[in-house]
Amino acid sequence: MKKIKLLPYRRKREGNTNYKKRLELLKSGKIRVVVRRTLRNILVQAVQYEKDGDKTLFSTTSKDLKKYGWKGYGRNTPAAYLVGYLFGTKAKQHKVAEAILDQGLYATRQGTITFAVLKGVVDAGLQVPHDPKIFPNEERIKGKHISEDVSKEFEAVKANIQKVK
Repeated sequence: MKKIKLLPYRRKREGNTNYKKRLELLKSGKIRVVVRRTLRNILVQAVQYEKDGDKTLFSTTSKDLKKYGWKGYGRNTPAAYLVGYLFGTKAKQHKVAEAILDQGLYATRQGTITFAVLKGVVDAGLQVPHDPKIFPNEERIKGKHISEDVSKEFEAVKANIQKVK
């Protein structure tokens, strides 16, 4: 009798999903804060597992920052922090108190854009398990490494987001 060789899941074959990591996240039973980066923007979603498929509860992108006065680039560290901060305020409005970070297949390195988003989420009041050592330093978050104008704009946008709370 000939043995049939099963193919792994399509998304695993394509390198799009790490099912072992996904299962660990789903076992927590918490809402996942999914952070994805494009070439020009950052997308953060609140995703809940359901049997029929994951359900996105709400999301925020760096494009949303324009409503609050952000004129800078949408995929740098200050923009990442502000997107996370805005997402955290939305989470409070949706009565989400705790979540878990899902960074997908991105490499885990200290001070990355993903962890700047996480810092914003945590500063907005959402409980997410983390180690404070992974966050970028304050000068990078405020944009002082880019220019003084960016850091002033950062403070103004953060104040505008706080008004919405």
